[in-house]
Parts: sequence; C-alpha cells; structure tokens
Amino acid sequence: MLKQLPRKFSSIVTDGYDRAPSRAMLRAVGFKETDFKKPQIGIASTWSMVTPCNMHINKLAEKAAYGVDHNGGKAVIFNTITVSDGISMGSEGMKYSLVSREVIADSVEAVVGCEGFDGIVAVGGCDKNMPGCVMAMARLNRPSVFVYGGTILPGCYREKDVDIVSVFESVGAYANKKISAKQLHAVESCAIPGAGSCGGMYTANTMASAIEAMGMSLPNSSAQAAVSKAKEKDCINAGKAVIHLLKKGIRPKDILTQEAFENAIAIVTALGGSTNSVLHLLAMAHTADVKLSIDDFTHIGQKVPVLADLKPSGRYVMADLVRIGGLTPLLKMLLDAGLLHGDCLTVTGKTMKENLRGVKPYPQRQQVIRSFDNPVKKEGHIVILYGNLAPTGAVAKISGKEGDRFSGNARVFESEETALQRILDGTVQKGDVIVIRYEGPRGGPGMREMLSPTSAVMGKGLGKDVALITDGRFSGGSHGFVVGHITPEAYVGGPLAVVKDGDRITVDALKRTITLEVSDDEIKRRLESWKPPQPRYTRGVLSKYMKQVTSASQGAVTDL
Repeated sequence: MLKQLPRKFSSIVTDGYDRAPSRAMLRAVGFKETDFKKPQIGIASTWSMVTPCNMHINKLAEKAAYGVDHNGGKAVIFNTITVSDGISMGSEGMKYSLVSREVIADSVEAVVGCEGFDGIVAVGGCDKNMPGCVMAMARLNRPSVFVYGGTILPGCYREKDVDIVSVFESVGAYANKKISAKQLHAVESCAIPGAGSCGGMYTANTMASAIEAMGMSLPNSSAQAAVSKAKEKDCINAGKAVIHLLKKGIRPKDILTQEAFENAIAIVTALGGSTNSVLHLLAMAHTADVKLSIDDFTHIGQKVPVLADLKPSGRYVMADLVRIGGLTPLLKMLLDAGLLHGDCLTVTGKTMKENLRGVKPYPQRQQVIRSFDNPVKKEGHIVILYGNLAPTGAVAKISGKEGDRFSGNARVFESEETALQRILDGTVQKGDVIVIRYEGPRGGPGMREMLSPTSAVMGKGLGKDVALITDGRFSGGSHGFVVGHITPEAYVGGPLAVVKDGDRITVDALKRTITLEVSDDEIKRRLESWKPPQPRYTRGVLSKYMKQVTSASQGAVTDL
C-alpha cells in the first residue's frame, strides 16, 4: 500500500545512491529506513509565543503530524513567522502586519519547494498567516489542507463577555472619563483568558470561515475553540485528509475556483465579517489564477444578507457560534437558499453539497444566526464605493447601525498616531470626517489597521457622529462609519492626498459613492502642485515591500 502513494517531489530528494547525503541528514531528524518510501508532508506550523493566537499551535501541529504518520505518510514539521496585530496596533510596528502575509507565503513556498514535500498541512492562528499559508499552497499546487488554530474563549467582566476590542474601546471610554483607571485595568486583566484567535467575527475568524467555505479546510475547522478535543481531532483528520488528496491527485487549484471564491464572499457577508477579507481574498485569488475583483463583493452582497449577530457590531462571540453547531449549518442555509455553489470540490475529496448533506440546523430559539426573514441587514455590510475621492474604489463596512449616509467637514491627519491623539484629547468633534492618509500599502508602508482610532471613536461615544476615512485598512474589530482601502492611495497621488481641513466629504452607502465636494478643476490644480513625501524606509523588508506592492484594490500583492 505504501508503495502506491505518490512521491513526485520527495523521491527526487531521497531516491537513488546519489541521494545518500540527503538521507543521512534526514536520519538525524528522525527518519527510519521505511520512511524514505513514504510521501513527505510538510506541516507548516505558525507557532509562536509572540501572541495568544498562536501560542498553542505547536501542539496542534504535532496532532496533524500524527494524522499523517498514521495514514501512510511521513510528516515533517517546520515553522513560519507570525506577528501580532493586537499588540502592535497603533504603533509603527503595525506596518509589518500586512507585510508578514507575503513573508509567510514566501517562507512556506521556500521550505516546501526546497525540501521536496509532496503535500502540505498548514496550521494558522492570527489572521495574516491564514491567507499567507493558502497563497503558498496555491503557488505550489501540491495536495494541501489548512487547519485553523481556533477561536479564543471570551473573558468575563461584570457578567459580560469581553475580548481585545473591549480593551481598545475601554481606552476611549477612559479618555472620555466614562470609566476609571481601575475599571480599565480590570478589563485589560481579564479580556484575554488564554490561547486562540480574537473572539468576535474579526479578521482571524472571518478568514478561517472564508477558507472553509472555499473548501480548503475540513468541515467546521473554522468554528472550534482553540483549546478543545474537537480542534485536536480536526488536526489529526487534516493529516489523514492530505494523504487522501494525494491518493486522489486533488490539488489546491482544483479547489480554488471562481465559484469557491464566490462561496467565500457569501459566507463573509452572511457573517458580517472583516473588510480585510477583501484584501486577502483578492490576494489568494491572484495566486490561484482566479480573476476576482472588488466588484464581486458588491454583486454577491446584493444577494446575501447579514445573518450573524456577532461582534464587533453584534452581541455574540465566536464561541457562541461554536456552541450552537459552528459554521456548517450556516453553509447549509446558504446552500438551500441557492446562495452557495454546492458542486465545488473540497479537501474532503467531496463537494460542498456532499459535505453538508445531513447537517442539522441550528437549535431553535438560538439568536446568534438569524433567519432569512429576520436578517441583521438585508444586504451585505461590505460596500464598495467609488467617486472622485476613490476613482479605483474604497471599502466601507456598513452594519446599518451607523446609518447609510454621512456628510461632514474633513479633519485631516498625516498619520494614525496624530489622529488618535486628537480623538482622545477632544479635538475631533461631532460632524467631523476624520481623514487619515499616507497609510496605504506604499505610503505607510504596510497599510496599518486603524483599530486604535476607531475604538477611540466608539469609546468616546462618537460612533454615530463622526466618520473615518483612510487609505489604510481596518481591523475586523473596527465598527462605526468607516471607509478604508481608498485607492489610488495618497502616496501615489490619489485625490486623498490633496484633501484640506474643512473640505466637505459625503459618503453615501446606498449610492455607493464617496465624494469630495470640491470641483474637478480645483482637485486638478491641487494635484499639480502636490509632491509625494520622502519614503520613510529605504532599507529592509518595508522598503522592499513599498517598491513591489500593488494597490489595495488588487489585494496588495507583491508578485505581479
């Protein structure tokens, strides 16, 4: 049986008398004589003590390796990096966050390509290592399964669930004298009780759900607690599944089709997920040679309602979705409503429709997932805007709670830090449109998330009274009237570069427009006299990224 398993890549490394040096080195890391005839499966572990999102993944990688080793393969665990958005948020360090997605994709590709692994199981926690791992899988196109490291359990403060966003918003509340320093410390001390990715429908849980909907994870991999027997079993089954894919000759590009990406957008919409999904799905589609555009989010969002009442704008956390059955009942709801492509192939070797056959509906009277006749929002929350301020598009997150239209006077800031200071000290007032520029992929560089200023806005009680627009992006934990990914970005001469304090700006989510209320002639005049700022980084990874990265409307990829 073992001889029948394909070894297209590992055989090149280990077979023949001339490969004796390779075998000698592999013996030192635990290979036995019989292992040289088994397919080698790389287990890409994103373990790190940098962040609670990934602190447990070494143990999960070992479970995945067990699944491989007990089903005819030979597992080899290797590491890639992770960085922490939650820790670096609001600092210069956050500029490395989106950059890390490319580093992760490159590093997984490099190890698997160099070592001749026949397949891949990747275990990822924090949000950048998820799309990064899938991008590497698509580039390599070898049998692959992605495993989500799992959601963190919520903390508890005064009998209410709290998480990392609760801490960010408490900072704003403290600055507004709504809570005491003692209360802020109490929230800080209990919000993160252990291992796992952030607890609401923020970017990590959004991307895990999207990857499952694309067919690259086993059913319900995206909706399990990080520390649980279910997650351990998921890892073991992933190891078994990759061997099955190897036998069947099923590769990532057989799974990552146009329809699969449409399924991902549908589930992101139904969940009310992070706007970062736009960037990451575009990037993954690019690596899989699928032509996805920002306008696909509009087309699908016009058909798919928001059904999940999950944080940041809703009431519940991911652990609540896990308790009522996870993601598969929601996928089944979308499939039965004709909003999901059921014939898409998945890593089980079966189609999505086959995977969902027999899935039981959510329990009656649960309130986490609404019915189609009682949605959180009738259309999608991710709204793609165009206008003279965003000629090639911008991305808004409109939950419906902040209204559909905002018009106000610009208050312009050249960086996130300056904006945050002016929000906290009361400079920003009701009716302002906060403009944060030079934070795009090239301008930052790195396209920082704006969770600190958006959380400060909410904590100050200004959520319905100000708007915030930027060529940067937002954390999945951001909510309020926010517009990001404005393209072209300010650094390359987009109109955002020439907005002045006091200019009138109107965002209309129903018309899907973002408008600078200044004449075309005036905008042209301003642009003619505008000069780009000097790059802040001229060496190292940020400099390389700035020189290579594409527009956010193309996924901010670096390998065009």
